[in-house]
Amino acid sequence: MKKILGLFLFSAMLGFVACNNDDPSTPTAPTVSLSTSTAQDVPGANVTVKASVTAPGGGKSLLVTGGSTQTIDLAGATTVDKDVVIAIPASAVVGSTIVVVFSVSDNSNQNSAPVTFTITVGNPVITLQGNISASQTLDATKAYLLVGQVFVKNGAVLTVPAGTIIKGDKASKAALIVEPGGQLVCNGTADKPVVFTSAQPANGRDRGDWAGILLLGSAWVNQDTKPSIEGITPSVLYGSSKAESATPTTNADQSSGTLNYVRIEYAGIELTPNNETNGLTMGGVGNGTTIDHVQSSYGGDDSFEWFGGTVNAKHLVSFSAWDDDLDTDFGFRGNVQFALVVRYPFYADQSGSNAFESDNQGNANATNGCDFTFDGTGVTGGGHEGCTQAVFSNITVLGPKDVNSRTISGSFQNTMHIRRRTNISIFNSYLSGFTTGLRMDDDATIAAYKTGLGVLANNVLTVTTTGLIGSGASATYKEVGTSSGEIGVVYSTNTSSGDATAVKTYWNTVANDNSTFFPAAVATQWSATAGSPVAGAILPPYAGFGVPLSSYWGAGAVGAYPTNPDFSVGSGTLATGADYSNAKFGTFFDKTPTYVGAFGSSDWTDSWTEFQPGVKAY
Repeated sequence: MKKILGLFLFSAMLGFVACNNDDPSTPTAPTVSLSTSTAQDVPGANVTVKASVTAPGGGKSLLVTGGSTQTIDLAGATTVDKDVVIAIPASAVVGSTIVVVFSVSDNSNQNSAPVTFTITVGNPVITLQGNISASQTLDATKAYLLVGQVFVKNGAVLTVPAGTIIKGDKASKAALIVEPGGQLVCNGTADKPVVFTSAQPANGRDRGDWAGILLLGSAWVNQDTKPSIEGITPSVLYGSSKAESATPTTNADQSSGTLNYVRIEYAGIELTPNNETNGLTMGGVGNGTTIDHVQSSYGGDDSFEWFGGTVNAKHLVSFSAWDDDLDTDFGFRGNVQFALVVRYPFYADQSGSNAFESDNQGNANATNGCDFTFDGTGVTGGGHEGCTQAVFSNITVLGPKDVNSRTISGSFQNTMHIRRRTNISIFNSYLSGFTTGLRMDDDATIAAYKTGLGVLANNVLTVTTTGLIGSGASATYKEVGTSSGEIGVVYSTNTSSGDATAVKTYWNTVANDNSTFFPAAVATQWSATAGSPVAGAILPPYAGFGVPLSSYWGAGAVGAYPTNPDFSVGSGTLATGADYSNAKFGTFFDKTPTYVGAFGSSDWTDSWTEFQPGVKAY
């Protein structure tokens, strides 16, 4: 009986233990799942993933390891979603992976199975290459690299929002070419300009690092057939020519897009002589295009060059160009108001660098719509509507030579080089700092101005001449050139006689109301310090104009121009005197400014420009 009782008690105890092992009060182990198992982003970016936790026993913590370690308090929640932000190190290697491990512990000290999240480190730069055949809008938060020749094709629109930075690859001589029918729409603002710059690092950038922007359209060019734009292979044709029975009004209102608050830096390459790209090249671009607040800095050739077309522009800055600042060709007939030119004393092209260079074509021969005859005294017969006849007003040129003793590159030439039947007009402008003032190359061009086809009026010209008559302290600076293409005089010509008297006579015609200033003699040369380097040397007249001497580059190094220069002219003789009465002023021009030059009491270059791009961290 005792044995039977003992067996019964033992069995009962085993049953009690078995029931204890199945106690429903022991919680199920926690689990964690992720909204995605992979992601990709660039160094320095943050990646967010949602972690969903189930913890019947009450969540204690979510542990995240890999990259950086995070411990997230779950506060006893049984179910909870947590957005976890993971920082990709700025030093992360492009193409590498970061494995992040998620695990959960509960209040019973049970742990979940680990779950992995893999981040691939992507390239922070988006490459633009080849053809852009469909419309595309860039993202200002992304970095872009132009590689090789990038073509915005007919029908495509490339839209670039404010603050976007696009870099040009040096090795492939990157260029952005907007073909006729394509559009480039840059919607910069004063606070967030669109920047096209070199892909080279800070302190390693140089002129010609990339080939620049080529904006092409279908408006008038005074050529027999459609020309191909310089510097691009395979060739791209542009404009409307004689072959298409074009007239100067053909496709005049065509649009190639908008460039509003845009900087173009270190662009333009001389591929071969007379085959160059520029900071901004415009070929056959119509006046439906908007060009306003554009700076071209440290260009490898010209800052702005127009080949035909009718496009208008306001608020241009040409800063430290290599060749010319404002170059017009092929019948360009648009309008430009408010432009600033600042030249570095040692950057100049061997072909001869000018502030203005204006041609009709590559020689002085008659061309389509520009075939007037010069009869020895004036212009007769033929036509002139197809000639280059752009109108510029309110331009400020601060050339390389602020004072006579300043050493500059010998390749600098003329403030204005006007030739080959051009009929451009320049009004209300302050033109200074070159050793030669006005050069008109040929008789036909001079005759065109004498008869009013082109007009140079209401301008202030200052010239730091180098040519001398006589020697010693009694020597005087030479005013009128006497040899063909003479440099270092106020007035020059390339006619066979070299006698520039007719150029001087035109400029000083009373009706033109131009003013000219140059030192009369070596003893009274312009100097940064009165009485130095020769006794009697005087300060230049800039202060009286309202232009400080510090606005010129002077003796500073290539990167030493002021970071935030003030170009405003609140007082002085340039503050008043503008005249917009000439018939060449159309509705495009703002006729309210009273000042001569590009600036009145305010400085429109503030905030959006950059005068030390070489050290800028992009």
